[in-house]
Amino acid sequence: MFTLALVLAVAAAPSQPLCVVPDGAQVLLELARTDEERADGLMFRDTLPPDRGMLFIFETDGLVPFWMKNTFIPLDLIWLSAAGEVVDVRADAQPCRADPCPNYDPSKPGRAVLEVNAGFAAAHGVRPGVFLRFRDVPGFPLPGGKR
Repeated sequence: MFTLALVLAVAAAPSQPLCVVPDGAQVLLELARTDEERADGLMFRDTLPPDRGMLFIFETDGLVPFWMKNTFIPLDLIWLSAAGEVVDVRADAQPCRADPCPNYDPSKPGRAVLEVNAGFAAAHGVRPGVFLRFRDVPGFPLPGGKR
């Protein structure tokens, strides 16, 4: 009976949001869907495990700039279309602890931005034109999005 309860509990546990990049590497995701979550992002963190990232999801496509204010670790910023296609990458965005902090602007509109440790994009073949796959990310990528 205990074994059955344990199996059912594991089966019912929600899955962690996940991104799979072109070489098959997986990134466990934190989601930033609200204005407050997006404003906080990865600020004030000293480390980010190599298999972790944060996905910022927006309601509409746009030229969404990012900055590194109060972000303590260098990051790769990856802008994505609504279909999950990489539209731009800003590699090795450096921490900024005092104003003025530079903005990192994408060259094309996007629907989401993935933040991962600096060097991740180049090491795993993440570049404009490739598609990233997502699991257990509500509402992203959009169903029927252009590929």
